[in-house]
Amino acid sequence: MDKVPCLLSVVGQSVQVITATDSYNRMNSMSSNRHQLQCRISHTLWAALESEQSRTGDSIEHIVERALANELDLKHHSLFQVSTTSALVEGVFDGCTRVHDLKCHGDFGVGTFEGLDGEMVMLDGVCYQIRAGGTAHEVVDSTPVPFATITRFVADQHFRVDQVGSFEELLSQIDRRRPSDNLFAAFRVEGCFENVSLRAACKAAPGEKLVDAIEHQSEFSATQEIGTLVGFWAPLYAKSIGVPGYHFHFINASGKFGGHVFDLSAKELQVGMHVETDIHLAIPETQQFMAANLSADPSSALERAEKDTHREQGPG
Repeated sequence: MDKVPCLLSVVGQSVQVITATDSYNRMNSMSSNRHQLQCRISHTLWAALESEQSRTGDSIEHIVERALANELDLKHHSLFQVSTTSALVEGVFDGCTRVHDLKCHGDFGVGTFEGLDGEMVMLDGVCYQIRAGGTAHEVVDSTPVPFATITRFVADQHFRVDQVGSFEELLSQIDRRRPSDNLFAAFRVEGCFENVSLRAACKAAPGEKLVDAIEHQSEFSATQEIGTLVGFWAPLYAKSIGVPGYHFHFINASGKFGGHVFDLSAKELQVGMHVETDIHLAIPETQQFMAANLSADPSSALERAEKDTHREQGPG
């Protein structure tokens, strides 16, 4: 990876550092919810940053972001899971928390809303609801949520993926970078998607279970969309808690279009991988959850819901 160009002005024994946008951060700049930090640092710190960039290949921006997260003790390797896939499969769609609470635990994730009312994408701390046809909008913090997977995303590794003709091709390339099938991981994939095939859950009828609700989901596609895939890998052993394998949602650069990903093609994508080292499970205390029978294996229902867009195992 080429070094990130920086504008430097020497002031006494310090350096004014303004990191320019490189190819990875070009996509980040589409979001107005990331903030620019401008500060003066010593020559010693600057030399250390350059050394770390040379060692890792990461941009200066991401090295600084990671260091700040560590110093401020932000739990950026902790996954926050609201409810379980077993409950989702059984139609437990009553809200048990709110968007505001999710934001206390992270800035990046996927999920759904009360009543299975559309797909959720959280990106850079902004939470979007995606409904039929892919129409997306930002939701207020008081919006109720029955199921979500959230983390504080700071990439541990970045890599580029060239020319993928399908979603499976992209996942195969990501497989090569994952350290293990037994660890949770989050992925941020940015670029221009030549084609993207999506779906959005439509609000479930009272008493309807997941496999019945997806029968009337909205399916759609788009071409030449600049945007971001927000997704996770969950190990097979966690199938009763999270969606096993890969699970990706998409939001475009304007925040006005997205959905749950079925298929895609793209020429060049920038991928950030974030490995999780612990998981916090928030168990609902709603009457609906308390009364649900969650003893069944959710695997077959989840496979139908995902329509094989995730794989349970890959090379580790």
